[in-house]
Amino acid sequence: MAFSDDEQSEIKKVLDPYISRVRPPLEIRDEVDLAYKIHDQSVEIYEIRKTFDERIVDVPIAKTTFNRTSNQWKVFWQRADLKWHGYEPSKEVAKLKDFVKLVEEDRQGCFWG
Repeated sequence: MAFSDDEQSEIKKVLDPYISRVRPPLEIRDEVDLAYKIHDQSVEIYEIRKTFDERIVDVPIAKTTFNRTSNQWKVFWQRADLKWHGYEPSKEVAKLKDFVKLVEEDRQGCFWG
């Protein structure tokens, strides 16, 4: 089940300030930028990059999926196999802002390399 309008509004209140704060400088955003998307019960943070042949590609950084049963956010990172894997040591967090904090700190080097 997709997020309600109120839930999407809350997600934007958390993610918009974070993305605004960590985006690359304006002068290089045509080469690399940062964004997020909401899809069904998930929120994904990704880079927008221009390739050597001028194509634009989305490079996934982190993903979280809300589990309504447990009222928790599951945290994922994408490995080299291009599949999403549960993030160790915190596979779930209680609040979306906790997910953002994990991504920003990146103690395991999974999100930002």
